Amino acid sequence: MNRAPYAADPDAHGGREFATTRAPALSNEALSGDAGSSGNRGPRTDFQRDRDRIIHSMSFRRLKSKTQVFIAPDGDHYRTRLTHSIEVAQIGRVLARSMALDEDLTEALCLAHDLGHPPFGHAGEAALSDAMARHGGFDHNAQALRTVMRLESPYPEHDGLNLTWDLLEGLAKHNGPVSAPNWALAQLDDDFPLDLGTWPSLEAQIAAVSDDIAYDNHDIDDGLRAGFLDLDDLLELDFLADQWRAVEKRYPHAPRDRQLRELIRDQIGLMVNDVLDHSREQAKGFQSVAEIRGAGRQLAGFSPAMRDHERVLKSFMYDKLYYHPEQVAAAQRARDVIARLFAGYSQDEKLMPAAWNDRLPETEPERSRMIADFIAGMSDRFAIQSCEAIYGERPEGLTNV
Repeated sequence: MNRAPYAADPDAHGGREFATTRAPALSNEALSGDAGSSGNRGPRTDFQRDRDRIIHSMSFRRLKSKTQVFIAPDGDHYRTRLTHSIEVAQIGRVLARSMALDEDLTEALCLAHDLGHPPFGHAGEAALSDAMARHGGFDHNAQALRTVMRLESPYPEHDGLNLTWDLLEGLAKHNGPVSAPNWALAQLDDDFPLDLGTWPSLEAQIAAVSDDIAYDNHDIDDGLRAGFLDLDDLLELDFLADQWRAVEKRYPHAPRDRQLRELIRDQIGLMVNDVLDHSREQAKGFQSVAEIRGAGRQLAGFSPAMRDHERVLKSFMYDKLYYHPEQVAAAQRARDVIARLFAGYSQDEKLMPAAWNDRLPETEPERSRMIADFIAGMSDRFAIQSCEAIYGERPEGLTNV
């Protein structure tokens, strides 16, 4: 493939944390998935191997039952963390291919970016952040690193998935340099330094803006379906009103629901093309991924005009959807579940499965960190069932999970 000079190179990545024993290649590797953690197994690059390890992980599978926007929705058509991650990866691959970046690294970052999210989305994260305030804090980005580096451990030779440095670096700072890492991220960085003070590769920057494009637009889709958003309110945003008028002109007799879905597609296309134009211009003259990391600024993202539009849209979404009274009430109930789980396990570790309580440290912050690890890995459904098992009652208002 034609590769941009500033693209990440799977043959020249930053290595893996753990050295592994080389094993003979397996001829059926491409059909059977990732058969192990070591050796040159089949035709995959190291970034493809990273992606496959993420896809085959239990943490990735659990995303199918974790909240994206709606907690305990009535219906099968709302997005979950899993479907959201797949949609982010689809956008990321388009952007990476168009910019001649490494598609596999971009896809792996997109698929893994939410692995650290606890049950109930940002409501669950807020509850764990409160519970861990005296024990190093909690942040879903840092937890994603902890998940792939220490918790998700299918291989006999080492803890974690042993992903490439480039993948881990991108997960740690896809939103930009990290000047004040929490305890969990600082510990991981001590073990395998990730150069937290610089900007990451363009692949990581593309993964971050792909996340924005996906949830900005797909949350509109889900909000309209749920009746929390109203088209007339959306059309108060001039840039969306322009898109809507164009859709109505092209498809004047189409049903309203199809016109709305066309609006979402048009808006995604508009954002993708804006990112491509702006990012290509910003990357001109750079000759290596090292120069990208040393640029000292974000290079891949929205143009200033689109960034302003996107900020207005985000403000609208917080006002009309994320802080909708029904959403706020559901979020509070979800926070109560997480808080009660943390309190219960802190008071009696035997309430946790033996595989966890048998190795629970006696000292802090390690003890509370492992309790947070256990809770963060739960699906929404399992969190509710666990809370009911401890307290003998099902959390009110979360009966649809």
